[in-house]
Amino acid sequence: MVELDEIVFWEQFQWAFMTAIGEANINASDIAAIGLTVQRETCLLWDKTTGKPLHKAIVWQDRRTADMCSNLAAHKSDIYERSGLFLDAYFSGTKLRWLLDKVQPQLSDQNLDNVLAGTIDTWALWNLTDGKVHATDHSNASRTLLMNLATQQWDDKLLDIFGVPRSLLADIKPSQGIFGYTDPSLLGVKIPIAAILGDQQAALFAHGCDRPGLLKCTYGTGAFLVAHTGKDIVRSDNQLLSTIGWTMAKEGSYDLGYALEGSMFTAGACIQWLRDGLQIIDSAADSAPLATSVTDNGGVYFVPALSGLGAPHWDMGARGAFLGITRGATKAHMVRSVLEAIANQAREVVTAINDDSGTPITTLKVDGGACNNDFLMQYQADVLGIPVERPAVLDATAQGSAFAAGLAVGFWDDYTALVTSRKIDKTFEPGVGQAAAQDNFKTWQRAVERAKEWIV
Repeated sequence: MVELDEIVFWEQFQWAFMTAIGEANINASDIAAIGLTVQRETCLLWDKTTGKPLHKAIVWQDRRTADMCSNLAAHKSDIYERSGLFLDAYFSGTKLRWLLDKVQPQLSDQNLDNVLAGTIDTWALWNLTDGKVHATDHSNASRTLLMNLATQQWDDKLLDIFGVPRSLLADIKPSQGIFGYTDPSLLGVKIPIAAILGDQQAALFAHGCDRPGLLKCTYGTGAFLVAHTGKDIVRSDNQLLSTIGWTMAKEGSYDLGYALEGSMFTAGACIQWLRDGLQIIDSAADSAPLATSVTDNGGVYFVPALSGLGAPHWDMGARGAFLGITRGATKAHMVRSVLEAIANQAREVVTAINDDSGTPITTLKVDGGACNNDFLMQYQADVLGIPVERPAVLDATAQGSAFAAGLAVGFWDDYTALVTSRKIDKTFEPGVGQAAAQDNFKTWQRAVERAKEWIV
């Protein structure tokens, strides 16, 4: 169970906003536009009259609705065909149903007329505009299990399956375009909110992956590998998600780009767990020196299924495991095996995308906090057998939403030039460890099979 206090979130949102303005030594009136990027599947309900949440937001990592998904298994094919997503507790559909079941008894004689639902972008937008705009964008809506991928609108059949009333949901708008304006009471001026993208789509935008054959991997709490597929929906034979990349508003319509995604639920969260849960490292930065203090993993393999397994397995019952432990194993071997597992997950998804697209990926563009780990990046290049390109700005999600907002209002006018001006910090080439890494990958796959369906 993973929850978010939306009130604290909004307070911290405002603190970050004001701190950024102060540190940049500018006035709010100097800001040309705002772009938002958020966790995509995290969702909540709130009262539109009081503005108060009805329950803490349910975070994307939360697995409390796994049983609900099992009970809806008869609808799996229809859900995938309409939404492009798999029936899994990761997405917002069952989370919203759980929230409705939880709060409805508390509403006494009231009905749902005053209740609004949304993902975190919708909540932020609603607050920024002082309740004037209840909207989301296509990239976030495409992660709810409730949007039809072909029509890009809420789907009546999906709404019926999950029991979510249409009246609660936000309007779906293009990712790049004017959503509304900040209420003057917040910053003293009206600033256009000109872009909203899910975090992974924003990173894709920052990397310039705007056409088929280009992809990126973001290593955050989870790891998310996304490939642009153009204007057509591409269906995967390897259990990857079909989703919206982003949409761009134009007069009376919008331009549309689809994507394939491999969502891996646990990446940076593994390192946090080593620090906070097992307490075998003091900081995330300690993991790389520990990993390189031994010549190999000592036969230890880690399965990062702390929240089940995402792509390409989609096993809600899988659980994390260390295998191959002997008396010779040390904490350095365990830490190294965790870092290797993060990269091995990405290797699985890159292989799946190669199979689906028929065009082998030649370079992996990366971003996210875990990319600071040189051992992880070198092992990633070795196990993939292709270069890994790390930019100077690792917060590509924030950068992508800023690019989209600036382009939407004409602050910039050349997307290609903007992307190519980004500095590359380092490119990791496959090295002497390539053969060993790929042998390790094969053994790691055996470990994954043993950890699957642990909870049945």
